[in-house]
Amino acid sequence: MERPLAYYEITNQIAIVSIDHPPMNALDVATKEAIAEVFTQLEDRTEEIRAVIIRGAGEKAFAAGADIKTFLELNPSKAKARLMRSHQIYALVENFEWPVIAAIHGYCLGAGLELALCCDIRYATESSKLGFPEVNLSVFPGNGGTQRALYHLPLGKLKEWVYTGAIVDATEAFEYGLIERVVPDDRLMEEALELASKISSKGPLGVKNAKKVLNRTRDLSLVDGLELESDFWANLTATEDMKEGARAFMEKRKPNYKCR
Repeated sequence: MERPLAYYEITNQIAIVSIDHPPMNALDVATKEAIAEVFTQLEDRTEEIRAVIIRGAGEKAFAAGADIKTFLELNPSKAKARLMRSHQIYALVENFEWPVIAAIHGYCLGAGLELALCCDIRYATESSKLGFPEVNLSVFPGNGGTQRALYHLPLGKLKEWVYTGAIVDATEAFEYGLIERVVPDDRLMEEALELASKISSKGPLGVKNAKKVLNRTRDLSLVDGLELESDFWANLTATEDMKEGARAFMEKRKPNYKCR
């Protein structure tokens, strides 16, 4: 049986999603649809999950952009339809119920970096290379890169990287806030799993609702964001987990969360 272009496994409430399109995990139409299928399946298993790690299979890349040969088939209407579908797929990752961690190694370029930007947190190895090289093909990041990167990079720096097609190392990406941590090459999954385990040990309703608030308020005014934040926070006081967390703190014991 042919191995799927994306697949997952769940262990200890952590789902590990692997992109497996050798040699560089290019995000062609079929690979993106495979990622969509994985996250659609995970949506039916959210009770078993508290965090997700997405990684690239093989040694060369997290994901090294699009399949360039397909560009020759495109016209404006086909390109628009393809981009809109990509936005839908990437939204599945961005808005997944639980935090998603990108474990980046090797090349993370173009559409691959745009996928990583849909994740909540990005860890990258010391040897990773990241960037938006699309101008070398006389296009620019079109899978959300010009928008989501602005949550992390100063506008001028993003323009510099996009206009020149610069490929930067993990240290520079970290310095400008594009990734959250640089880790040794041989410790990527260990570090990502440690983070996922730490997240999964916390009050699940607090984590889940924090993600909703953070994602939904980032484009709102302060007044609107504060109202949404207070609504979600207040609603948590009706949950068993909130009371359990408070009791456990006062009783100096580990809380027993039940996600309700």
